[in-house]
Amino acid sequence: QVQLVESGGGLVQAGGSLRLSCVASGRTFSSHYMGWFRQAPGKEREFVARINWRGTNTDYVDSVKGRFTISRDSAKSTVFLQMNNLKPEDTAIYHCAAARGGVIPLGQQDWVYWGQGTQVTVSS
Repeated sequence: QVQLVESGGGLVQAGGSLRLSCVASGRTFSSHYMGWFRQAPGKEREFVARINWRGTNTDYVDSVKGRFTISRDSAKSTVFLQMNNLKPEDTAIYHCAAARGGVIPLGQQDWVYWGQGTQVTVSS
């Protein structure tokens, strides 16, 4: 059974930092893109960041560029999201996701495995 389990969320003041982790189990994700999405109250889920299977290529939504960094430790089947200079508008539930194997994800339909999420709250 495939599981993605996030951790590292919490309450932080604006300008602070958090590091999210996502541990994958149940299969090998060495050929899968991994990513982070977030959903704020009353809003649709949005893409935040993704990383390719080798960890050599990353993409970010414009609003987090220069502040967030995605990375992965394939040996430990873990993906990280380092979040610096957090803003109140970053408040959301953050979900880890894995795309179909060997596929460059072009839309949310290509992300097939999801974690339950971890809450990030940024106070002003």
